[in-house]
Amino acid sequence: MAAPAFVARLNEQLGNEFDAHQQYIAIATYFDALTMPRMAALFYQQALEERDHAMMMIRYLLDADESVTIPGLAAPRSDFANVIEPVEAALAQEKRVTDQINELTRIARDANDFASDQFMQWFIKEQVEEVAKMSDLLAVVTR
Repeated sequence: MAAPAFVARLNEQLGNEFDAHQQYIAIATYFDALTMPRMAALFYQQALEERDHAMMMIRYLLDADESVTIPGLAAPRSDFANVIEPVEAALAQEKRVTDQINELTRIARDANDFASDQFMQWFIKEQVEEVAKMSDLLAVVTR
């Protein structure tokens, strides 16, 4: 059984992951409209990864016999002044998600919820990669 505080926060994180999915679709569409297929493909792939993260969280909650709450989402940002802005937004989003994942891990540890702590370890590693990827991409687009 997962700690109640962890379950509540993981349900909130579902919204954050689905929100990231939608934001990456909006960014991909922006690049697609500019006829930048490689950038579009990168962000379409990022969107799928975010959706997969949400689905992993849903599966964890279901496997732990906990309730799942799928939230409604606000519209993503889709108006960008140049090709740098969406990548800056993506990097900021990944840094925000990293903070959220770290907080989830802290909640699990504070509650001695070892299974949830272990579940979060994959996401911690993933966020290191995601922040690095967006940081590198931002360096490229600002050149």
